[in-house]
Amino acid sequence: MQEYWELYMKNLEGHPASIQFNAGISMDIEEFKYIYPIVAFVKVKLKEPSEFGMLTKDEEPEILFMEDKLEASLIKFRIGKYVGRIISNGFVTFLYYLQFTYNWQDFLAFALDEFESYEITNGYQDDGEWNYFKKLLYPTPKEWQLIQNHKVCDVLKTKEDNLHLARAIEHKLFFSNGDEKQDELISRLEAQGFKVQPEIESEEGIKGLKFYRIDKPFYHDIDELTLYLIDLLEEHGASYDGWETSVVKS
Repeated sequence: MQEYWELYMKNLEGHPASIQFNAGISMDIEEFKYIYPIVAFVKVKLKEPSEFGMLTKDEEPEILFMEDKLEASLIKFRIGKYVGRIISNGFVTFLYYLQFTYNWQDFLAFALDEFESYEITNGYQDDGEWNYFKKLLYPTPKEWQLIQNHKVCDVLKTKEDNLHLARAIEHKLFFSNGDEKQDELISRLEAQGFKVQPEIESEEGIKGLKFYRIDKPFYHDIDELTLYLIDLLEEHGASYDGWETSVVKS
């Protein structure tokens, strides 16, 4: 199993939520759902959440220590996999998939013996299809795009880029069901000020296009633009495949 973690923000039941999940484990769900068919949680009430219900810097070290203790206990009792963490509305929820539950209480006792000052609840239930992972933790296509946007922005910042300066940003798309709507889509893009470049083709032979426009790659701006493009392309049987730009320093 490849293990790597992603972090992103979403709206959860009307509240901002920080989602951290093991993206690597998603590649092995079909295998793991038979081995670990039980979803379990440990839910911790924050002592001093921010005004938006999020974790503060003052409380973060203790919560991260608790997370480490839970992970150590999971390894000690060998009962399952840690798959993600949700911080929202004044709570931190750690999520696991278990192979069995007969020593769940032992796992909790070993992990949480130093955290009596916290209000903590826990539980588990059958989830052989891993629906909690797929529908709660795993990003939608739009959320995935926001994750990638912010990664590119972070890289640009390390190169001393001024993200507020407009420059040519090149985008790429591929047609999902042939290219019968290509002309209509090109017209829509050109009406929005995009310059469409010659047709491209993926390694699998799928046709696509590159197109560019002068825009700002700052986090909020690029998020708004790419979310709009995802919807527009979907209307025309195409899928968005990311963006790139050059470094522009102030």
